[in-house]
Amino acid sequence: MKAKNELIFFPKWVAGRPGYAERIREVFEKHLEESGLRLTRQRREIMNYLLKTDRHLELEEIYQALRKYGIGRATVFRTLRLLEESKLVDHVTSSGGASRYEIQLERPHHDHLICIQCGGIQEVRWPELEAIQDKTCRQMGFEPSWHRHEIFGRCRRCAGTVA
Repeated sequence: MKAKNELIFFPKWVAGRPGYAERIREVFEKHLEESGLRLTRQRREIMNYLLKTDRHLELEEIYQALRKYGIGRATVFRTLRLLEESKLVDHVTSSGGASRYEIQLERPHHDHLICIQCGGIQEVRWPELEAIQDKTCRQMGFEPSWHRHEIFGRCRRCAGTVA
């Protein structure tokens, strides 16, 4: 069973905000141009599909939804890679080990709690943990580029502790 509304820190008002999709498109087009590529209909369809979602999507889910428009699995794979390179999309590892994708632009930093039973992903923010990490990096003279926290376990519903 796939969880719905996982992208809790990416509420509808962000994606629906005037100009948001256009900013995504502009950043992507610039990245493509710098790579000697262009924004094709297929790439636009994939990008738009990601913009409309309320949960993290696997490559295969995107492919299955868009293949009726003549978009192949390899095109989805290559486009997701281009979107990641341009910092517009990021991935999280699912409970089965596959990558699941989310739009990243203008979203606050967050980490993920991944249910190994139902596959749901909960987004969480830990300002206290971020402060500890920042302080430790400064003390160690370490310049972090990025980090990712993914905690695997069972969600409240699957653990039987529904409040």
